[in-house]
Amino acid sequence: MNLTHVDHIAIESKNISDSVKWYSNNFKCKIKHQDETWALLKFDNIQIALVTPGQHPPHFAIIDEEVANLDGKKTHRDGINYVYEKDPDLNVIEKIDKGTS
Repeated sequence: MNLTHVDHIAIESKNISDSVKWYSNNFKCKIKHQDETWALLKFDNIQIALVTPGQHPPHFAIIDEEVANLDGKKTHRDGINYVYEKDPDLNVIEKIDKGTS
């Protein structure tokens, strides 16, 4: 049995540039993408997305290859399809298709 793959955790940042500098100075991570509204940092075992408040809810993302077939799916600017769901405690989980992650 294969375990579900967690692709990334998204946390809010008031200043993407400052946050990227802090994470880069304090941890061994690679900057996969950075602009004024979001950044994606790659660690050996997971990625962290830094998003500006209100852009996306804080969440974690799980790869689900069926997302491409779902009604109501949306597409990120990088071409990855996604849907947001909430667990019983109202935590947000993003399901994404494999894309290029």
